[in-house]
Amino acid sequence: MKPHSDAGPADLSAPLVELGEHGFELPGLTRTPGSEEYPWWRGATIYQIYPRSFQDTSGNGVGDLKGITSRLDYIASLNVDAIWLSPFYRSPMKDFGYDVCDYCDVDPMFGTMADFDELLEQAHALDLKVLVDQVYSHTSDQHEWFEESRSSRTNPKADWYVWADASADGTPPNNWQSMFGGPAWKWDPVRMQYYMHNFLVCQPQLNLHNPEVQDALLGVARFWLDRGVDGFRMDALNFAMHDQKLRNNPPAALFDKNMVRPFDFQHHTYSQYHRDTPKFLEKLRQLTDQYDGVFTLAEVCADDGNVAIKRFIKGTTRMNSAYGFDFLYSPELTPHLVAEVMSHWPDEKDMGWPSWAFENHDAPRAVSRWCEERHRDAFAKVLNALLIALRGSVIVYQGEELGLEQDFIPFHLLKDPEAINNWPRTLSRDGARTPMPWDESAHGGFSEAEPWLPLGEANAARAVSLQEGDPASTLNYARAMFALRKRYPALRLGAIENCQAEGNLLVLDRVYEAQRIRCLFNLGPDAVPFSDTSEDTVLIAGVGSPTADTLPGYSALFWECNW
Repeated sequence: MKPHSDAGPADLSAPLVELGEHGFELPGLTRTPGSEEYPWWRGATIYQIYPRSFQDTSGNGVGDLKGITSRLDYIASLNVDAIWLSPFYRSPMKDFGYDVCDYCDVDPMFGTMADFDELLEQAHALDLKVLVDQVYSHTSDQHEWFEESRSSRTNPKADWYVWADASADGTPPNNWQSMFGGPAWKWDPVRMQYYMHNFLVCQPQLNLHNPEVQDALLGVARFWLDRGVDGFRMDALNFAMHDQKLRNNPPAALFDKNMVRPFDFQHHTYSQYHRDTPKFLEKLRQLTDQYDGVFTLAEVCADDGNVAIKRFIKGTTRMNSAYGFDFLYSPELTPHLVAEVMSHWPDEKDMGWPSWAFENHDAPRAVSRWCEERHRDAFAKVLNALLIALRGSVIVYQGEELGLEQDFIPFHLLKDPEAINNWPRTLSRDGARTPMPWDESAHGGFSEAEPWLPLGEANAARAVSLQEGDPASTLNYARAMFALRKRYPALRLGAIENCQAEGNLLVLDRVYEAQRIRCLFNLGPDAVPFSDTSEDTVLIAGVGSPTADTLPGYSALFWECNW
């Protein structure tokens, strides 16, 4: 195995490449990433921003749009392709923006529409695409649509939400359960009916079977597309439509899952995954295809795993991609898990294009789930290396590039309604939503005021300013890994071949036309030997000081194979 230069292994403290016009070097390749066949989002690295916790410029302890704009240079320095903004729309904030009361306006907490326009303009100037969340399964109960719908059974929007009469004994119409605890039905004394809610009682379920509701939501999408956004992350699409016969869900077997909430005691056969949902997605795709380079990313938490996800992205008429929950809630990360998940997504025609995330605003920080505290710095580096080696587009959650861990939030400081409702059995989502640490000043430079959630000491010690000047920091390794994915089309677009899992050792090849990149990962704390069978390889990156025949604990190797 030869180093990539006479100087030895790759210097990961600095950018690995001088990027060309399209962010790629393409010697000898006939299919160009960024073309119609391979649009910008295929294999892209997307940086998720949770606006409440990114940067506060107004001094109220809550992040805002101007704060995001002020940090765009930093985001661009990570070598990512796009940002995804969690909701910033008008909302009562009972579920922190996922309870929308106006899809087409900015909540004053986050700023103004002019602030959004400036963010969008500045991001585009830095060659960053901008995705925004769209929440189509439910609204806030303060949305004007719902206020009209609940006013009577005969008003023009009476059928815009899911309403049902009580059972003969006054109980809810069926056994469906809310994800946040308790029945998925709330009695409304005005209409004298129950309305459905899959989440909080203040998040009534939209009736997407109604063509008028579909048209209204398509109008929302058009509003943001006309404003210049580059795509959407579609929230909770598996919840979008329900069984109109309101049949009871069957019980789940006791061994099926870790049962914490009544929701977990059912298979959600009739309350989710309706066969007509893809038909609505085809309408949405017809709209987005009228604009250049728009990317649609579906969130699908599926009981039947990849089967449901593939229905949402099958062919070229539905969503461009979807991310599942194979990694987001897995209690451990093993080579066997990675190999099994990748086996479901071969490089085949009409297979669909997956996306992957190890953590997000709903899932616990990966380093806290998967690694002992004493190994977390090394583990964080190898996680970023593994993420960029997966076939599909990849999503990095803010702070993941710093190796942030799950902050502990005591009960009296909790804001997350799901955690409060299910205390102490549900791990609080708040622990992954604490402020981004920028420097060593008070509150990590996030705000001059007391933040809406406290920043833990361990994460404050991982601040951007403390990592910037250290060539061996998690931050600089992450930058190098994301740049590596940009340089090599095989890592961004290629198929996976020769994927092998043995103990803590994972080996896989990424192959794109004549380019083959071999990737080795040690996902355990102890060193493992490996066999390098050819001298005709060129080392392009290393994480964790590997040698020619040994991978130390939590380390990785990438080399280009010239055969």
